[in-house]
Amino acid sequence: MTSRKRSGSGSSKRPKEKVVYIYELFFRGEDPTGDSPEFWNEFFLLQPNVESLENEITKLTGEQLLTVKTNINLIFEKCIEILDSGHPKRLCNSLQTLCSLFYSIFKKSTIDTSFDVVGEVFQYDEMYQKMKILLNHCNQILLGDVVENARFMCLKLLLVLVTGTDNVSQNVIVEYLMLHTLFDSFVRLLSDPTLRAQHGHDIVILLTILVNYRKHEATNPYIVQLSILADELALNGYGQMISQSLIDFCRQYMQSLSNVQSSSWFSSLSNIVGNMFVSDEGCERVQQIKANNGLLLALYEAVHLNRNFITTLAHTQAESSAPPSPSNTLSLTQPVPDLANAPIIDITQYPTNLLVAVFQYCSIVMQDNKNESSVANLKLCFLILTCISEDQYANSMMHDNNLTFKVMLHRAQMRHRKLHVDRVGKSQPLAATLLDLLVEFIVSHLMKKFPMELYLLCIGIIQRILCYQKRCRVRLNYPWKELWSALIGLLRFLVNQEQNLIKKCNIFYLSLQVVNIFNLFITYGDTFLATTNSYDELYYELNREEKVFSEIQAMVLRYTTMPDCEYKDDVIKLLNALVNILAIVKHFQYKIKEWLAEQGLSTPTEEQILDVVRKNYDLTLKLQDSLDHYERYSEAPRHSAFFTAMIRDVVIDTRKNIYGYVKEAVSVVPEQELMVTSTSP
Repeated sequence: MTSRKRSGSGSSKRPKEKVVYIYELFFRGEDPTGDSPEFWNEFFLLQPNVESLENEITKLTGEQLLTVKTNINLIFEKCIEILDSGHPKRLCNSLQTLCSLFYSIFKKSTIDTSFDVVGEVFQYDEMYQKMKILLNHCNQILLGDVVENARFMCLKLLLVLVTGTDNVSQNVIVEYLMLHTLFDSFVRLLSDPTLRAQHGHDIVILLTILVNYRKHEATNPYIVQLSILADELALNGYGQMISQSLIDFCRQYMQSLSNVQSSSWFSSLSNIVGNMFVSDEGCERVQQIKANNGLLLALYEAVHLNRNFITTLAHTQAESSAPPSPSNTLSLTQPVPDLANAPIIDITQYPTNLLVAVFQYCSIVMQDNKNESSVANLKLCFLILTCISEDQYANSMMHDNNLTFKVMLHRAQMRHRKLHVDRVGKSQPLAATLLDLLVEFIVSHLMKKFPMELYLLCIGIIQRILCYQKRCRVRLNYPWKELWSALIGLLRFLVNQEQNLIKKCNIFYLSLQVVNIFNLFITYGDTFLATTNSYDELYYELNREEKVFSEIQAMVLRYTTMPDCEYKDDVIKLLNALVNILAIVKHFQYKIKEWLAEQGLSTPTEEQILDVVRKNYDLTLKLQDSLDHYERYSEAPRHSAFFTAMIRDVVIDTRKNIYGYVKEAVSVVPEQELMVTSTSP
């Protein structure tokens, strides 16, 4: 027995766990097995001490690490061997030991960058066969008849492996998961309601990280398999994991609203927005938003890669529900919707669907326009909506008159408008709710720190929706005046802030996109506007706000004479795009003045102006090309850096959370005599 040193107070030191003593021997380069044939069977009955194992590895110098790498590989090999034992306690302890071993080696590699720690310790040329056996065992554990703790720890091990380096594409261990894919096992688990409820979150995060491994550099089997996945149960399960997280976030937000209802509505909402969206990375709400990045990335990858996934977007999230049938949504011609007789699905009655959850989630996130994490999160939401708005089936579903929803969109408090206490909108197709969401973004983000990229994405989504309506002659019953007013307000802001914005961004390109949306209405409105009155209202708005368009023209003309203007091409395009709008304004301004002179009036009413518009459509406009065309969304190269940064954040956050679970893992068999005072194993 080793002698115990006593402190001055006479108290003895706390005895070491047997497993800790064994770790110390291993990492001093000694052989604690004593050639005992039962050593490893007994070792894996001991509950791993994760912190102790981590400390033993991280405190080694580079030279010491190379000295004991034989012992590290021995532990690694024996952990793999014991996975075949079938003994539940040994199985779980082995997986937990592997988690700690890999986590510690990865951590050591970030501390000591003088050499390739992972490669030197594990020897890549010898790793192939070991990892092949390990991943085969993982497949068997994930799908086999094992205790849930084993399946739980197996998924945690896989997450430790894929989050070993901040940049997943630099993690050489992930290459083995490319060679020995676990995709089929993940699909099986997502298809099973019980297993999905227990492990679905881990599986979706795993898939998301694996899909982003060298995605633009080499063939990635997870990208290929996810893109062709047609298993309805798995796709619905995948979607349910995402919607569940977003719905929980929205519920928490709504609970925050209800907690302050005793105050006046104005002060309540001001306090909520002020307290929930402080521009501080440590803010709890900001962290909650950032925590959704992983599942939002999962949603993005699904809608971007897999067209079959689109059918799950409006799938009511209940196990017995069936996805919407495309038979009643793919018609190229649809009548004006009869919303009075359409079935109503209410957001306040759960369960609901993924699209509704995304819309409501976006309306909350877009209220924080000062924090970079929230801005990145909102950009990801807009990229998801861009992919959705490009899809034919998704559009047909969102415009389906037989699929109407009441969706609660949250709106920011602003000085120039009042908010109604009841923010649940009317029953309408999802396309109308999406337009409401985009209009809200346009009017609520006109600020000094102008989010140009978000506005371009927002306008791009609107354009895609209108192009679908024009192409398929879908007449959405929507209050278009709200959209027109928002777009004109945006143009007014760009003109007024020209001097500040021109130094930072290309306001001419954004203005061109906005003006072309008006041109789309002017040129093709007869194919998708629900009533002839809509045309009258459009021309009325253009004339009412004629000053804005005149100021844009004046601004553009100034820049056409500047030889050093870096945006000259867009300046010329914008000038040409204004032709029809200016012609309409000039024509009707003359007709209105003429009518006023005849009537002897100076201040006409809105109805009188509309009447003049209806009677004077005798003007010739220039046919403009490519208004109903847009550049299809492509991730690379424009957004590659953004997704690299996003997946990096997801990897770092996942690694922190996962290792916490690994440390707290509980063995499936009651512990017996783990605390010993021992000199030998």
